[in-house]
Amino acid sequence: MDNSNLLDEIEELNLAYLLLAQRMLGDDRATAMFRLKIDDEMAELLLSLGARQLAQLARTNQLLCHFGHAGADQLRQVTHNQREQGLSRFHASLLMASRPGQNGAFVPQGS
Repeated sequence: MDNSNLLDEIEELNLAYLLLAQRMLGDDRATAMFRLKIDDEMAELLLSLGARQLAQLARTNQLLCHFGHAGADQLRQVTHNQREQGLSRFHASLLMASRPGQNGAFVPQGS
């Protein structure tokens, strides 16, 4: 895969992530902020971005979304969970919620 295709895929993923974040925030702001690991200021900024700004932000060469796990050990706990199937989703949510707060999206200053 050449670099151009990779950048196109990053842009596509970024735009999908930003649109999903906006939709989540519009549907249930408090839950979305928790799931996206963002604060109120970031939530407000994401909601205020128009189509042109979203497209511009999506064109960065960096992924805006990231793993919701602090490290490989935490991810391993979720993927190798031996708990009853009904509890595994709850266990994964608890592990992810325990992650130190960081923004779920990168928005450059001055945007």
